[in-house]
Amino acid sequence: MPENDAARPNRRGGDRRRTTRGFGRPSSSLWYVAVIFLLIGAAQVYYLAPAGKTIPYSQFKDLLKAGEVEEVTVGEQTLSGTLKQPLPDDPRQSKQFTTTRVDDTTLTETLESHGVKYSGESVNRWLSELLGWLIPLLFFVGIWAFFFRRMNGAEGGIMSFARSKAKAYAEDEVKVRFTDVAGVDEAREELKEIVEFLKNPKKYTNLGGRIPKGVLLVGPPGTGKTLLARAVAGEAHVPFFSLSGSEFVEMFVGVGAARIRDLFQQAEAKAPCIVFIDELDALGKARVQSPVGSHEEREQTLNQLLAEMDGFDSRKGVIIMGATNRPEVLDPALLRPGRFDRQVLVDKPDIKGREEILRIHMKSVKVSPDVELHVIAARTAGFAGADLANLVNEAALLAARLDKTAVDRYDFDLAIDRLIAGLEKKRVMSVKEREIVAYHETGHAIVATVLPNLDPVHKISIVQRGFGALGYTMQLPTEDRYLMTRKDLLSQMAVLLAGRTAEEIALGEISTGAQNDLQRATDIARAMVTEFGMSEEMGAVNYDGAKRPRFLDIPFPQERGLYGEETAQKIDAEIKRLLTEAHESARNLLRGNRDKLESITRRLLEIDVMEGDELRQLLA
Repeated sequence: MPENDAARPNRRGGDRRRTTRGFGRPSSSLWYVAVIFLLIGAAQVYYLAPAGKTIPYSQFKDLLKAGEVEEVTVGEQTLSGTLKQPLPDDPRQSKQFTTTRVDDTTLTETLESHGVKYSGESVNRWLSELLGWLIPLLFFVGIWAFFFRRMNGAEGGIMSFARSKAKAYAEDEVKVRFTDVAGVDEAREELKEIVEFLKNPKKYTNLGGRIPKGVLLVGPPGTGKTLLARAVAGEAHVPFFSLSGSEFVEMFVGVGAARIRDLFQQAEAKAPCIVFIDELDALGKARVQSPVGSHEEREQTLNQLLAEMDGFDSRKGVIIMGATNRPEVLDPALLRPGRFDRQVLVDKPDIKGREEILRIHMKSVKVSPDVELHVIAARTAGFAGADLANLVNEAALLAARLDKTAVDRYDFDLAIDRLIAGLEKKRVMSVKEREIVAYHETGHAIVATVLPNLDPVHKISIVQRGFGALGYTMQLPTEDRYLMTRKDLLSQMAVLLAGRTAEEIALGEISTGAQNDLQRATDIARAMVTEFGMSEEMGAVNYDGAKRPRFLDIPFPQERGLYGEETAQKIDAEIKRLLTEAHESARNLLRGNRDKLESITRRLLEIDVMEGDELRQLLA
């Protein structure tokens, strides 16, 4: 299940505090540099500015000839001195003056002839030279300090690659509790003991027991593995370190191992605490020796993790929790006792668990009294916690779009159709294509209703939805099923092939609309022969041998198992026989209900969407 609303503000608040500290230091340094520059500039203006009024050299000559100059100091580039009387146009009434020196060979004779005291200027350039090299030096020092702080700041950089990127939450920041988690009762009960380990470790260590070092949460995506880990930290009131397995590996060699060491150092300093590594398969994938080589950096990081889990003392109260939806790819060394001692399955909820999850997510939504949680839970078989949260949100958005004051049953029905079948498309189809789609979907619906032990048909539609779906027949289970018999699989294949068969019977032609049905039916037949041993010809033998993911529906490339060419030909012949048998079963059922096929198709062309109850009434 996704993180609830109580957990999100804490995470955002933690990030905001780090960001403020990271930018605060460089900004204060820039202010210091700016103040120093201003002080240096003021000193330069004060000490190096010319004294008195600046006058042209021609005016100086006139004043000299008029006998108004009392004293002159001759410099390399300027002449400065004192007048007997202030100049009339000088508002400050200062006797001091300054003028630019001109190459005048008669200056000394003129000064002597008018009885003016003159002297040379003593050269003292230390201040100007000091300011000349000090200002650039301070400028570069300020730039260097700015970038150095950015590289070592809280935001990371070149100088902080070896530091762990784990987000640390204090014991009072994690607000999630076990009451916020529903639908995974077995996993929750198992993790309550971890809370007891953290709260009262002496209860177990006094008897000679050892606290588990690691707990691995495995299960499909969206079932609430991360939320359960946060709930354990919230119930135990201990610090919580959260990070992803992909955050350890960088482009530089040795960074991942250094981050592992830094993470465990931080955890031991905060003990008792919980370290949660999400998507552990990104870090702990099994080490293999292949001709093309392996990922040395990732293996070094994994080796460091294994060493750290062996090295730290479990009595300190540091619990390592991991989460993955691909446990089959993990290195066996991670799963041995002493590392991840316990593996907790966090599976998809049953109908009771789905009802509890819906009740939690509906607390913040205005729901109409006509909404029945057990009905929605029954219609959402196979949904994980994240799917149910998305369902409630989609229903609320649809109700708001229609300006409703509360979310009613109709909004939830639309939201379920949208999540299962896809977004509805408003495209115009030709009369012939609508007729083909209507016969196709009616064929699925009739066979799914007539054959026993199949999920009842909930809705038939010839409205386009999703990616390329011109229509759909929705079957909703009345109960959760965990096993399928051979007869059930044959019936499913007959339902999948019934759409194509209806086109053959009613129109005498087939279309490309059965492409997905053929693929799914072929996959079932191949699994019956090569995996489930449900073929009398091939016997109770597994010919597949592929290690498939338990929780992810990932299509694997078709690789032939360890069998010969003759066996492969027998497998192909047996798959074809099963498909032909299912096709013939669907053909016989539809021919026996030929009149129903026509009447239901005509009705479907009129209303576009037919409910399951009306279908069963038409089929009597």
